[in-house]
Amino acid sequence: MDNSNTHNRIAKMTFASVYPLYVAKVERKGRTKEELHQIIEWLTGFDKKKLQELIEEKVTFDAFFQRASLNPNVSLITGVICGYRVEDIEDPLTQQVRYLDKLVDELAKGRKMEKILRGS
Repeated sequence: MDNSNTHNRIAKMTFASVYPLYVAKVERKGRTKEELHQIIEWLTGFDKKKLQELIEEKVTFDAFFQRASLNPNVSLITGVICGYRVEDIEDPLTQQVRYLDKLVDELAKGRKMEKILRGS
């Protein structure tokens, strides 16, 4: 997974193209957009207003995570997503995107918010 093709594909993908999929996934499972925003803010530091600006700007995932201030507890996000252990992914951008995927997945699976936010 940590090859340059995967990195380039992820780096060029816009956050705005994936965001509606995240919303649909969590809402389909009975969770809310507000809860989604809470986990995104926990991970990246982006509040709702900044997140909307980034969506409107159609930033790539590369730019999205370059602008983010990752939570200091990000290393507590562990487990498997898309068949890979997130803690073992070597490419930083790929790992950051998979951290977000993992949090969204946990939210959709009904995990309690305090566990998703790693006790924060």
